[in-house]
Amino acid sequence: MGSHSSPHPFIKRRVLYVASERLAKVSSLLPSNRNRSVLVHSLITCLGLMRSTDRASVEVLRPPLATVRELCAYHDRDYVDQLLEPVSSSEHVATTVNSNKEFGLEDDCPPFRGMPEYVQLVAGASLAAARALAEGMFDVSICWDGGRHHAHKSHASGYCYVNDCVLALLLLKRAPPVTRSLNVDGGPRRPRIMYLDLDLHFSDAVSSAFHASSSSPSSSQLLTLSLHHAAPGFFPVSPLSCLPTPESDPFTLAVPLRSGASNATYMRLWVNVVERVRAAFQPDYVVVQCGTDALAEDPCKVGNWSLGGPGGLSWCVERVLSQWGAKVLLLGGGGYNSPNAARSWALITSVARGSPLPLDTPIPDHAGFPLYAPSFTLDVPAGGVRDENTSETLSELERAFDPIVESLRTALN
Repeated sequence: MGSHSSPHPFIKRRVLYVASERLAKVSSLLPSNRNRSVLVHSLITCLGLMRSTDRASVEVLRPPLATVRELCAYHDRDYVDQLLEPVSSSEHVATTVNSNKEFGLEDDCPPFRGMPEYVQLVAGASLAAARALAEGMFDVSICWDGGRHHAHKSHASGYCYVNDCVLALLLLKRAPPVTRSLNVDGGPRRPRIMYLDLDLHFSDAVSSAFHASSSSPSSSQLLTLSLHHAAPGFFPVSPLSCLPTPESDPFTLAVPLRSGASNATYMRLWVNVVERVRAAFQPDYVVVQCGTDALAEDPCKVGNWSLGGPGGLSWCVERVLSQWGAKVLLLGGGGYNSPNAARSWALITSVARGSPLPLDTPIPDHAGFPLYAPSFTLDVPAGGVRDENTSETLSELERAFDPIVESLRTALN
């Protein structure tokens, strides 16, 4: 008998889900997202998404507390000390007002009960998720309590107290050399990391942390790309949030969108901007900030994005997972309709497992069930907000990236 070559064996995707009961409880104390974390993890558990499938092995990791040294890899020590100071009693609050104000711990980022543990757990969770990728143990890591992209080096901002995104990116920059892609001299090169932010709001603190300047040249090892709403006065105000010019740093990129951005807008920009940048950069690791505040029905009332369908949030993430050939870290972020955040991250978790749930999947009966009225399904459909991103404005966006893509190719080759 003649021998027959056997087909290549199917390789299961290795997925890490970072969560614990303590992390969920402490994250649910966050003033901007009360009880959201508990809702998210409860739905994912009820849907059985923490179990392995025939297409993916899934492991759950309880996150450690980040150390002061780990937090100071990005944040100033004085700020870290202030964050980790136990929240004062009401009698002592007046004496700490000035210190809190100096570090942005007021207004949208007030000190809250559990804040020190929250900071260490969220940072520890994202660091553990990134470390698992860097050490080659997993292909995809998920940390839905992370994605706090507005916290700056020395002050809180935009509901964000610790920038776990920057901490995770810094860790991935130190990952072992990549052998699959050789350097110009034929040897292994440093890994390339792409940060993709899908939140409604610009990733100001992450982008500025790695932005090139005359005193700090850009590193071709890391690229940030943010798709976000832009309007006069819309938070956060940053020169880096504007459409890039030919003179811009090609490794700090922004795609500013008008109101009502829909699946059609995201799909067109995904094909004509995101994919072109990815192809030029060829990342080995991709960190995706999956904020849900650009979806329809979010209290921000700006976006009209859907969860499913071509061009939807889950469609975009699925492309990263299945077509980009990189290790992927999925983070949470904004999202102030908590049931819709839970729907979104549950569906994306199922996508990461290689077994996407249908959009009409019924919400299982559990403690949070009444909050999913009136549909009681997984879908987050588009609303009635008009998409102000016209064909002409999208063409302008696309043309702006022509020289950027060429600059990337030149810089990397």
